[in-house]
Amino acid sequence: MKSLMMNKLLFLQRITDSPSTTIISTFIVTIISIVFLYTVLLIRTTKNKQKIAAPKASGAWPFIGHLKLFMKQDTQFYRTLGTMSDKYGSVFTLRLGNQAILVVSNWEMVKECFTTNDKSFSNRPSTLSTKYMLNDTNSVVFSPYGTYWREMRKILVQKLLISNQRSEALKNLKTKEIDNSFVKLNDLCNNDVSGGGTKVRMDEWLADMMFNIIARITFGYQSGGGDAPGASTTSKNVERYKKTLDEMFVVLATRFAVSDIFPSLEFIDRLRGLVKDMKILGDELNSIAGCFIEEHRQKRRESLSSLLSLSNESVGDEQDFIDVLLSIMDQSRLPGDDPDFIIKIMILEAFAGGTDSLSATLTWVLSLLLNHPNVLKRAREEIDRHVENGKQVEVSDIPKLGYIDAIIKETMRLYPVGALSERYTTEECEVGRFNVPAGTRLLVNIWKIHRDPSVWENPSDFQPERFLCSDKVGVDLYGQNYELIPFGAGRRVCPAIVSSLQTMHYALARLIQGYEMKSASLDGKVNMEEMIAMSCHKMSPLEVIISPREPRRS
Repeated sequence: MKSLMMNKLLFLQRITDSPSTTIISTFIVTIISIVFLYTVLLIRTTKNKQKIAAPKASGAWPFIGHLKLFMKQDTQFYRTLGTMSDKYGSVFTLRLGNQAILVVSNWEMVKECFTTNDKSFSNRPSTLSTKYMLNDTNSVVFSPYGTYWREMRKILVQKLLISNQRSEALKNLKTKEIDNSFVKLNDLCNNDVSGGGTKVRMDEWLADMMFNIIARITFGYQSGGGDAPGASTTSKNVERYKKTLDEMFVVLATRFAVSDIFPSLEFIDRLRGLVKDMKILGDELNSIAGCFIEEHRQKRRESLSSLLSLSNESVGDEQDFIDVLLSIMDQSRLPGDDPDFIIKIMILEAFAGGTDSLSATLTWVLSLLLNHPNVLKRAREEIDRHVENGKQVEVSDIPKLGYIDAIIKETMRLYPVGALSERYTTEECEVGRFNVPAGTRLLVNIWKIHRDPSVWENPSDFQPERFLCSDKVGVDLYGQNYELIPFGAGRRVCPAIVSSLQTMHYALARLIQGYEMKSASLDGKVNMEEMIAMSCHKMSPLEVIISPREPRRS
């Protein structure tokens, strides 16, 4: 038995040591290695195949990409993108220089961007204007997502806008300034000697009213308060600020920054003088804001009672943003190395984000009402029905005015001032089935989403009733219903939605209740043509024949 085992072992050893066995072993190892490498490559290839890129729009030029689309002068850019989405689908890509841009025109995909991928899309891209006029590292709107942004957003929302005390204070300040604006409108109407009404540039009147409201709540300026101590100096500073702000808007609207497309070519913008002009405007706005901050500090020094009230954070009806921010600064709770500079930037952002968008929206509202007198009539009847005979409509009446609310919703659906919302991806993600690399810009075509025929019946028609008697009854403007997002959505949604809507509702109700209005054009129709721009603004001035309405009789 033992001998038999030894013979088997010797036989196996001879086989193993033979050259043919060595060749077979090498062959087997090679085959196994090839199979292994093939499997790895197959897995990687399969994984890469799953990363499907969004459709690419044709027509890109070498070096500049689709820049020509941004420069077109015959149609609005958001309309151009809307037409392209009909061709390429609701998610597609453009190229601007070497920058990839993802264009999204579907509410479901937008919801995915701002829920599942909200962190990935939590930043806004930096531009030359945000860098030199808004200082994007200290800005609440443009600063990168992180600790600083979260702290500043918390201060803005909780201390300046949303708390019960601040909400009541803001309501009082805005109401007083709206009242002042209607006094001025009555003065214009009183100059009418013909009895046929007064022609008023309502777009200008609305813009002045919104500027004065923001001035009242940010640094306490009272329009028409010329008899108050120091009012002359304050008024001059306000006029300087307004003039400089208007110049800033002109620069933003008319001067193209090469470095926004090709960051390495900022030297060209310097040679053109654009960087210098932006710095001058930014410095001037900050200098004027600094005067307001110093005025507030002086008042605090002069009034011990004011100092005591501020130290325990009580917020009175007349406290403005600067008062509250200085109080926070006293308690070392304002982030950053230069608190004064942060206050200046917050003031600028309040004006940049509030005056233009609100006045432009109300201009569209009034234009639509003048072209749809049946809607204007129904809105007036609603006010007359819910407001006591002979009484002026008040802020407390607004919740009863559902049709007024529907009019504003429908206007912001058809003419969202911020027609395009822009973000920047900080990490790779997926939108739908498409892979989105880190560093991609996101353009949400809000204008196109608001006119989606699969969501909105007769999407191009002005029908406020759709929000009262259909499946759209519960749709609001707070960024949770992604088919209607004029204020944006996600982490960067506008923080002042409640305050903005309250302002527009009240101003519109006052206007409808108190005045007879008709278009000053010969055919009685308002021209609804839009400006050729990235945002949705009315092209022509809004001239209205207006006269005080006869008091309603029971």
